[in-house]
Amino acid sequence: MLDVAVIGAGMSGMYQIYRLREMGLNVRGFEAGSDVGGTWYWNRYPGARFDSESYSYGYSFSRELLQEWDWTEHFSPQPETLRYCNYVADKFDLRRHFQFNTRLAAARFNSDEHIWSLEFEDGGSGQCRLLVTAVGPLSAPVQPAIEGVETFAGEVHHTGLWPKQEVAIAGRRVGVIGTGATGVQVIQEVAKNAAHLTVFQRTPNWCAPLNNRPITAAEQRDIKASYERIFRMCRATANSFLHDADPRKALEVSAAERLELWEKLYGEPGFGIWLANFSDILVDEEANATISEFVAGKIRERVRDPATAAKLIPTNHGFGTRRVPMETGYYEVYNQANVDLVDLSETPIERITPRGVLTGAGEVDLDLLIFATGFDAVRGALDRIEIVGEQGVLLRDKWAQGPLTYLGLAVAGFPNLLTLVGPHNSATFCNIPRCIEQNVDWVTDAISYMREHGYQRIEATPAAEQEWTEHVFDAAQGLLLTQVRSWFMGLNSNLKDRDKPRLLVYAGGSPRYRERCDEVAQQGYAGFDLT
Repeated sequence: MLDVAVIGAGMSGMYQIYRLREMGLNVRGFEAGSDVGGTWYWNRYPGARFDSESYSYGYSFSRELLQEWDWTEHFSPQPETLRYCNYVADKFDLRRHFQFNTRLAAARFNSDEHIWSLEFEDGGSGQCRLLVTAVGPLSAPVQPAIEGVETFAGEVHHTGLWPKQEVAIAGRRVGVIGTGATGVQVIQEVAKNAAHLTVFQRTPNWCAPLNNRPITAAEQRDIKASYERIFRMCRATANSFLHDADPRKALEVSAAERLELWEKLYGEPGFGIWLANFSDILVDEEANATISEFVAGKIRERVRDPATAAKLIPTNHGFGTRRVPMETGYYEVYNQANVDLVDLSETPIERITPRGVLTGAGEVDLDLLIFATGFDAVRGALDRIEIVGEQGVLLRDKWAQGPLTYLGLAVAGFPNLLTLVGPHNSATFCNIPRCIEQNVDWVTDAISYMREHGYQRIEATPAAEQEWTEHVFDAAQGLLLTQVRSWFMGLNSNLKDRDKPRLLVYAGGSPRYRERCDEVAQQGYAGFDLT
């Protein structure tokens, strides 16, 4: 019998194992992959990298680790980030606490004994008193809902399930379906070596330059001397990035002042153009229209063919109302002779054939087909597990009309289940590792409190769950993102059973979320039944 089972060996699962092991608990982690890394284990596609500054992304809990590890770029590429995860696992001897190649199929709560029974896809089973999910918010890949997918005779890969072995690109005819954040990254890399690349775009996105570069030796020394300041700033900003909104409003300054700030942000690294912009661009449609036109102008400047540029400029949402893909030469890709853009709003895909992709404009022959079709975000990995609480209630059935949680960490009717980075959690709209550490530390303290007071069971009350869910929606009121189809709202065009927007993130800001979690703990875990 385990004291705690942790599902997932990514950034949250590894840190949760570390904290619970330090408490002396009998804890074990279960991971579907063959090693640690989570997001950085599965997403090995060409071009995968951070859009958080590397030194703001890594763990902060160990001063020794911070001084030992050198990030080589301001925005780390996937191979380096996976090396970092492996380094952490080795340094803290975490692998011996994980069972790899083990995917959880079902978890059922036994009310009489206050334990969870676990069933794994390989036929194995187990039991635990507390179940902590660390499955990640973008870890349930969605395949395209297109007729004939299974008939394609060439090579096929989803970016979220990229193979460990190298995938040949050079000299091949490649098709990419999807132009979200992942699609943008993979497209700009594949275009460098493919004989021909065809991009199938359903909806264009507003992209901005990443402006990445190597970290110099002098910068490395400064970073290591500045970690306390870096993490203090992350704690203070709304989304735990090294960027915070300009307090001025776009509509209250002159056009010259707007342009000055935008040119500055467009030329700086990272999410500043999204998160350090004027304070009204994400809440005021008129203000948003001004920044949208600025970015549209940049697209027109960078893409030579006006007709192609027009296809790459979104018309159904404003800048920043979806997650902003960060790019390095993405728009210049469409100036290359070996790249074609197929606008699916004009010529939709009719089906995938053995030879390639058939659209209204004809058939495109391909050797390699890449699906950058995203994820069933935030709740998808939980929905794919048969999680059964009291009275036989299935979690995905309870969430049929949208998630209901308390703090994004617990669900009424599902005792002893704690969901790191769950729906309606600040970590879903955050520089994730910064919020992961807050989640894990809070869960660890809650488990410690239970041990100290002899409690065997912790469960969110229905009233607390309802109040928090209402607060989540209230906190998002006025934000333009709630009016847009995106994964923030639980929508993916390839998920045919999700036709209604259901807010998945907590948009009230990390400091506000952290303050609320601390209040709950200080009040003896108010809103929870402890027995």
